[in-house]
Amino acid sequence: MGRISGRVGTIARWKPVHLGHASVLEAMCEQASEVIIGLGSSNVYDIRNPFSAKESREMIDLVLKKRFSNYSFVEVPDFNDGQKWCEYVTHLFGKLDYFVTANEYVRDLLKGDYEIVHPLEIIPVEKRVPINGTRVRIAMARGYGWSKLVPQEVFDYMNSNGLEERFCNEFGLATLVQQAHSLISHIIADGAT
Repeated sequence: MGRISGRVGTIARWKPVHLGHASVLEAMCEQASEVIIGLGSSNVYDIRNPFSAKESREMIDLVLKKRFSNYSFVEVPDFNDGQKWCEYVTHLFGKLDYFVTANEYVRDLLKGDYEIVHPLEIIPVEKRVPINGTRVRIAMARGYGWSKLVPQEVFDYMNSNGLEERFCNEFGLATLVQQAHSLISHIIADGAT
């Protein structure tokens, strides 16, 4: 596809690294000469961020390091202030040829500083995987099916380091309750129309 080249950046929470993340990261490393991977919400540990920046970095390394060496990491904290976050990111990343994101909020914050590319523009159709971190965390909380949503290396890493168990103990029930609330809200909204 070759949509990007040069120095490219991206930011995500990577909680956990799933097959969709892997396809984006691999496409970036295949096409760009240098990839800067932002570990988003690096200062937050909660239901949406149940793994540390170090753990996310190690998961990404497991996916990429066998084939690539043209990537590096930066930690990007959450400031709960879009303008402050944008200033921090543009200073941290510096000059980029492209910034890859599917997040509309991030796109809107950074479009004045970087050429924004959606991940679907760089991933070949046959390698696209429609998964998000919420889906993986819900499957983990349910206790089944999540192993098919993450690269084998990530599954093995999480099991050998007790991360699945820790997630379920700390956030499993809350994740399922949050999913139930979301489902009920959708049912009510659909019934009101």
